[in-house]
Amino acid sequence: MAQVWRCAGLRWGDGVPVLAWEGGRSSGLGRGKRVAFAVVAGGVRTCVGARGHGCPARAGVPGRSTGARCEECARLDRAHSVAADTLADDPRPYRVYLAWFGPGMVKVGITAVGRGPARLLEQGAVTFSWLGCGPLMAARRTEEVLRAALRVPDRIPYADKRAVRAALPPAGERVAELAELHARALALDGWPETLERAPFRAVDHGAVFGFEGLPRTDGVVSELVAGGVVSGDVLAAAGPDLHLATGRGAVVLDTRLMTGWDLTAADRDALTVPVREVGDAAAQEGLF
Repeated sequence: MAQVWRCAGLRWGDGVPVLAWEGGRSSGLGRGKRVAFAVVAGGVRTCVGARGHGCPARAGVPGRSTGARCEECARLDRAHSVAADTLADDPRPYRVYLAWFGPGMVKVGITAVGRGPARLLEQGAVTFSWLGCGPLMAARRTEEVLRAALRVPDRIPYADKRAVRAALPPAGERVAELAELHARALALDGWPETLERAPFRAVDHGAVFGFEGLPRTDGVVSELVAGGVVSGDVLAAAGPDLHLATGRGAVVLDTRLMTGWDLTAADRDALTVPVREVGDAAAQEGLF
């Protein structure tokens, strides 16, 4: 009987992308790595639970859901998140940052100091710079002030990020755009006194993600389905996305769609899951 695996998502430990599997193992995702798996025939996608605990109902979840959580587990997970503003007494220091994803696509956000740049890698930020550091609520207030003053959002859809990755301007141009916004941010009034401002120091992830020479995207996996197969060679990895060279061209797989499914090694080279076309634009040590 084929060994079955459950994906725990794409992780960015030490700036290197790996697919994590329930049970603690992981698979490296360097450029050129062959990715090939099949969804167990007759399987059903089930909720991944919340805050490290399994879903007590083992509820089914839609194939297109990137969260892979039922309504109750999603509520519990968000209730303990920084984004929900329910952790006002969190004693950890936080950083405010500006992140660049493409021309005209810059967002402001916050992340715990202890996480380092992991949050930026998880979002697929091509270039970023810290803006300041301080207590959580001061960081949150600063985020709101800058978002309104600079007219930048606190989130950018993944579809927009994917659409521009194959035609990014040179690193110097994206750093210059970010530097201009950073200077405007530091010149603003209304910063909380408890938040220490940070000088501009750009960090560029273009090489880390593997964007050099990236071909335009031909399609995006819409969802996985029971019995479906995905195979291809890694072209790039950014945030939760894998850009794969497949028999149908360059296809993006959001690895969040893999969670909640029972997966096994593919016995053929194919891509038999729904793909949305994009316009001109012995015991195994791991599943692969």
